[in-house]
Amino acid sequence: MDIARCLDTIDRLCLRPFPAGPGWSDVGRAGPGYFMAELPAGEGEEASWETSRETAAEDADARKEAVAGRLHERWGTVPAWGTLTLRVRGLRGEEIPEPWASLSQLADEAYVWRADGTGRWVALAVADRDPQDAIRLLAVVTDTDPP
Repeated sequence: MDIARCLDTIDRLCLRPFPAGPGWSDVGRAGPGYFMAELPAGEGEEASWETSRETAAEDADARKEAVAGRLHERWGTVPAWGTLTLRVRGLRGEEIPEPWASLSQLADEAYVWRADGTGRWVALAVADRDPQDAIRLLAVVTDTDPP
C-alpha cells in the first residue's frame, strides 16, 4: 500500500483543470467539473472467486482507511457518507449530478471533504457494489457540491 502515491494523485487532481467534456484521463474517468481516479492498487485486488473478492474488498477498505486517516489530519475528521439516499433519489427521478450519481452506483459509502484552498470536494470510496467488476479504491475530485 503506497499512501504517498494515493495522496499525490489526489493533490494533483485538486489543482488540475477539469476537462471540457466527458472521457478518460490518465487516472480514470473525467468530465466537466470532476475526476474519478482509480488509486494505486494493492496486491490481489482483482478476484476470480468470492473468497478472493472478500480479501480484495478488505484490502481496499484498509487502504481507504489509511488514506482517509491522512486526509482527516489534513482537512478534519468526517463521518462516512452513505450513498443509498442518492440512489433512491435517482430512482425517483431526481437528477443527481455527476460525479455523485456514478459514485453512488459504485460504492455504498464515501468520505467527503472540502479541500482547503481549492474550492473542490474530495471523496474517497471503495467501488465494490458490482460483483462482476473489480474492486477499486476511488478518489473523486469535483467542484460540484454533494447533493
